[in-house]
Amino acid sequence: MHKSKEFYSKLGFDALGGDISQNWLIMKNESCIIGLFQGMFEKNILTFNPGWDENAQNLESFTDVREIQKMLEEKGIPIVSGVNESSEGPAHFTIEDPDGNPILLDQHR
Repeated sequence: MHKSKEFYSKLGFDALGGDISQNWLIMKNESCIIGLFQGMFEKNILTFNPGWDENAQNLESFTDVREIQKMLEEKGIPIVSGVNESSEGPAHFTIEDPDGNPILLDQHR
């Protein structure tokens, strides 16, 4: 983690959030955001956070992750790990791109 933080810092990224002692760190360079996660995911992963802007600040309005899941299912995109559509609040689900790369939609509120 520390080597990765140092590497991305040299590329102009600054820590935005996370906790390096817990093996995760969010870093930002202008509008580009990366997440460094050690031991949490098997592969590299693309993440979207409904409800947050690029600074991890709450948006006034957004499409709930359950609605997004339903829209993707209707378009024939398989859900790898789904969210209970009758739940409320924080939730996440995962899909995969055609190359098998996981995409996490992770709503924090």
